[in-house]
Amino acid sequence: MKKTKFEEFIEVLDDRTGLPSAVSHFMGEDIPASSGWHQIFGSVALFMILVQFFTGIMLAFNYAPTPGQAYDSLRYIMTEVTAGRLMRGLHHWGASMIIVIVVLHMLQVFIWGAYKKPREATWMVGVVLLLLTLAYGLTGYLLAWDNRAYWGTVVTTQIGATVPVMGPYVSRLLGSTGDIGVVTFARFYALHVLALPPLTMMLIAFHLVLVRRHGVAPQVGDELKPKKKFYPEQVFKDTVAIFIAFAILFTLAIAVRVPLERMADPTDTKYIPRPEWYFLFLFQTLKMFDGPLEVLGTVVFPSLAILAMFSAPFVDRGKMVKVSQRFVAIGIVVLAGIGWGGLTAAAVKSTPPQSAAASIDFSGPTQWMQLKPAQLSGIHYYKEQKCEVCHNVTAGGEAKNGPNLLGTGGRHDQAWMLEHFKNPQKGNPTSAMPVVNLKESQMKDLAAGMAALTVENGDLVATAPAFAAHGAALYQENSCSACHQLNGEGGNMGPPMNGLATRRTEAWSAEHFANPQKMSPGTPMPVYAFSKQEMDDILAYLFTLPDKAPAQ
Repeated sequence: MKKTKFEEFIEVLDDRTGLPSAVSHFMGEDIPASSGWHQIFGSVALFMILVQFFTGIMLAFNYAPTPGQAYDSLRYIMTEVTAGRLMRGLHHWGASMIIVIVVLHMLQVFIWGAYKKPREATWMVGVVLLLLTLAYGLTGYLLAWDNRAYWGTVVTTQIGATVPVMGPYVSRLLGSTGDIGVVTFARFYALHVLALPPLTMMLIAFHLVLVRRHGVAPQVGDELKPKKKFYPEQVFKDTVAIFIAFAILFTLAIAVRVPLERMADPTDTKYIPRPEWYFLFLFQTLKMFDGPLEVLGTVVFPSLAILAMFSAPFVDRGKMVKVSQRFVAIGIVVLAGIGWGGLTAAAVKSTPPQSAAASIDFSGPTQWMQLKPAQLSGIHYYKEQKCEVCHNVTAGGEAKNGPNLLGTGGRHDQAWMLEHFKNPQKGNPTSAMPVVNLKESQMKDLAAGMAALTVENGDLVATAPAFAAHGAALYQENSCSACHQLNGEGGNMGPPMNGLATRRTEAWSAEHFANPQKMSPGTPMPVYAFSKQEMDDILAYLFTLPDKAPAQ
C-alpha cells in the first residue's frame, strides 16, 4: 500500500531525529498491572513545573529586576499588560500547588515503600527536587518588593545568619550583611531565574532516566502478573489529573487576589512579617527556642528532617510488603501531618489581625490616595447616603433613575450642587431624589467628591477603601486641615500629613490624638476622643498617604 504524505513525513522525521520512535517507545513502556490513580502525582508535578517556567518567562518580558522598579513593573503587569494579572495569578498559586503536589508524590512513594532497592537514587533525587521547589518559593518571595516580601526576607536572612560557624558566610552569600537592598535582590533574582531552573531541568531529566531504568515499583504479588502499557490507560489517568489540577489553578488565578502590599519600606519596623503558608510550621517552631537554643529550630531540626528523608532507603531495607501492612510508614506520615498541621494552625491563630492599610490591593488603581481630604470625604458621604442606588459613576454603566455623575464638576459648580442637595425638586420638579440629610460642611465635601469624578477616574468610588474614605471624613469633620497640609491642601501651623508614616508610628499618633500635650508639649492641638473604630480608620488613612503631596 502506498504511504500517505503524513506517513512519509513521519518516516523522514524519524530517520533524521529519532523523535517518533522515542515517543512511541515512551508511550509503549511496560508498567505494572497495579499502576493506577495513585501514581498520577509525578506527571502532574512535571506539568506544574512547566506551567511555572512558562508563566515565569511571560512575567519576565515586562519585569524590571531592580528594587523599586520591580514593584512598579509588577503593578504595570497586573494593571496594564494583557493577561498580566492572570499570569501572575498562575505563577503565584502555581508555586503553592506544586509544593502540595510534590509532597503528595513523595508521600505516595514513601507509604508504598517505592524508595527501596534498587530505587534509592530515584528517591534521593526526588528529595532534592522537593528542596528545590521550596527554594523557588524562598527566592521568589522577595521579587515582588512589597512590604510583605521585604520583611519576610529579613526574617529569612536572619535565620541564615544563625547557622553555626557558617552564619557570616551565609549572610555574605545572600548579600544581607547590612540591610536588604540591591545586592540581596540581585542574588535572589539570580538564584530564582538563572540558577534554579537549569538545575531543576537537569535533576528532572536524571529522575526520569532513573524511573525508566528501574521501572515503576509494583505492589507486592504483582511481579508475575502480565504488565500493561503506559498508553492508553495510564496516560488517560494522568491527563485527567493534569486537567483537574490546571482547572483548580486557573480558578485560583481568576478568583483569588494575589496579595501586593505597599512598596517595601525598611523604616516600617511595626510591620509583622509572616512567611508563605508552607513555611509557617518552621516559623512557629522558631518561637519555641530562644537565645542559644535558637539554632535548634533554625538549623538542627530542619537538617535532621532532611537527613531522615535521605536515609529512609538505607534504614528501611526490609522486603516490600502490601501498603495495608506498612503500619510504621503510615504512622510516621500521620504523626508528621499532625505536627505540621498543628504548628501551621498555631502560626495562623497567632497571626495578628491585618491592618486596614495592609488590606489595600496595590496592584489595582490607587488614584484615591491623590485626592484632597474633602474629595475623599465626599466619596464617604456618597456611599453613606446610598447615592449609588440612583446614580452610576462608571463610564458606560447601566442607566439608572438618576443621571451618570461622571463629569459633574464640568456641568455644575459647588453652589448649584449644594442647592440641589437641599432642594432637589427646585431644578427638576419630577425628581424622586430626597433631601440630602447632611450638615453644610458635609454637603460641601460631597460636592467636592462628585466634582472630582471624571471619565478617567470614575472608579474612585469603587476603589477607595471604606476605612480611607471614613478617615478623610473624620479629618474634615475635626477641621484638621486648618493646621495641617494633606495632598497640597490645608494650613501650615502643624506638620504636613504626607510622609507621616516615615516619621511616626501609629501607636505614637494614637497617643498624640488622645493626649497632645504629653506627646508635643505646648501644642495648640486639642484632645480628640475618637472611638476605637474612628481611631483605626483615621490612622489607617493617614498612614497610607503618599510620602509627598502630588503635584498640583
